[in-house]
Amino acid sequence: MAEQTVTTAGATAAPIATEPTTLWVERTGTRAYTGRSSRGAEVLIGSQGVAGVFTPGELLKIALAACSGLSADFPLSRKLGDNFDATIRVSGDADRENEVYPQLDEVFELDLSELDDEARERLLVTVQRAIDKVCTVGRTLKAGSKVTLSFDIEA
Repeated sequence: MAEQTVTTAGATAAPIATEPTTLWVERTGTRAYTGRSSRGAEVLIGSQGVAGVFTPGELLKIALAACSGLSADFPLSRKLGDNFDATIRVSGDADRENEVYPQLDEVFELDLSELDDEARERLLVTVQRAIDKVCTVGRTLKAGSKVTLSFDIEA
């Protein structure tokens, strides 16, 4: 079992036990699945055009944007305070002939109007470095990843 130390302002560091998160999807209907985690999270997944669900490609894009945001959160909050607003928009059309997304584009929307030009540039460089260093999703997409598939069949 791994341990993680969490500290909050004015509190003493206390180790909390963490277990690896288990992820799976379950079929819930025709071309409909629910993604689940052992931490109790759920996401509805389905085909394009079905209301109230994400497609797998949309989840990939959201994972990239969320990873960039989480990777940038510490340097941004250190400079802007804990209550800053941020939106990361992500887009990219699928190449349906090859079934890939050849390019994904992220736009990080921030209000940096209270910073002078020099401070703004320093912060953006720091944020870009943080994303490049610790955004696992972005790093994986850029590097490529080996994917394996096996079957557990009831006979």
